[in-house]
Amino acid sequence: MLALQKTLAAEGLEFRTPAEPVLNPGEVLIRVHSAGICGTDLHIAEWTPGYESMQSAMPITLGHEFAGTIDSVGPGVAQDVVGTRVTARPSVTCGRCAPCLAGDEDNCSGRKGVGIGRNGAFAELVSVPYRNCHVVPEGLDMDIGALTEPMTVCAEAVATAEVRPGQTVLVIGPGFIGQGIAILARAKGASVVIVGRNDQTRLETLANSGFQHVIDTADTPLQPALGAFAPFDSIIEAAGVPSLVDACLPFLKKRGIFTIVGIHPRPAEIDLTRLVRMHQQIRGSYRAPAATWDEILSFLRQNQEIMRDLISHRFPLSDALDGFRLAHARIASKVILRIGYGS
Repeated sequence: MLALQKTLAAEGLEFRTPAEPVLNPGEVLIRVHSAGICGTDLHIAEWTPGYESMQSAMPITLGHEFAGTIDSVGPGVAQDVVGTRVTARPSVTCGRCAPCLAGDEDNCSGRKGVGIGRNGAFAELVSVPYRNCHVVPEGLDMDIGALTEPMTVCAEAVATAEVRPGQTVLVIGPGFIGQGIAILARAKGASVVIVGRNDQTRLETLANSGFQHVIDTADTPLQPALGAFAPFDSIIEAAGVPSLVDACLPFLKKRGIFTIVGIHPRPAEIDLTRLVRMHQQIRGSYRAPAATWDEILSFLRQNQEIMRDLISHRFPLSDALDGFRLAHARIASKVILRIGYGS
């Protein structure tokens, strides 16, 4: 079984042939059809700070955005789920710590991430707890089903930002998370402005999806570009560029919400006095609750055409490193690895 793994605490990834996963009680084995490359995978490949905890799990197969079919089941899982098309939440809680035993799994102290703390989906087979699985609806393309995890991140960001109809929302960063946030904010009835830098390909993707206000600050300076639309009711940052936080805060309205989704390589400096006097809020947004997954699967089912346009490249697993290079160069919008079913 071919798998793309992180083997060393250094830059780079390696193809290896690990043994087939062994199923623990309550787990299922999923034959992966489609898996997406995301920003986290890029950070891990480049070995940027923040992923040191992975060292104890190496070698580890990457990949946490995926869809496939249940191939077999472990003890305690009914056989009749075999053949079910699913995606899965990649956050695996321990079920043993005090928060888990109290029903507060969001604060699990023994959490492991698929593709980070346990083997992921850049392989033919991946094991996950059955309780993490969500059914991919009939008629939903499996490539689009693999977008469920990042789209739940987008949905959580839009919810955290309290986006409402009639608002004007600024999205910073036109990568897939920024694109998904823009699509969901528009679906909420907001007017959306998206800003990037040297991101012509991904901004064009958004323009082709019907967004009128896409700004590349390589061509248009940030201050006058945003000033034409300010003040924004909400700003959602999905670029992971610390300097943009303080640079964009002046364009947020009084009592507005600035939501951070991007993973930042270093701390950001902000003018706290201005923040206080403007009575603004800065919020962080990360993973979504389980209920959001079924909501997003329904959204994907109803909006397949626009979501399909966000998938810019498809590769077999054996060519995954080409996909990583395109994503790193910001040429790709979303790279999908076609792993199963001879695709």
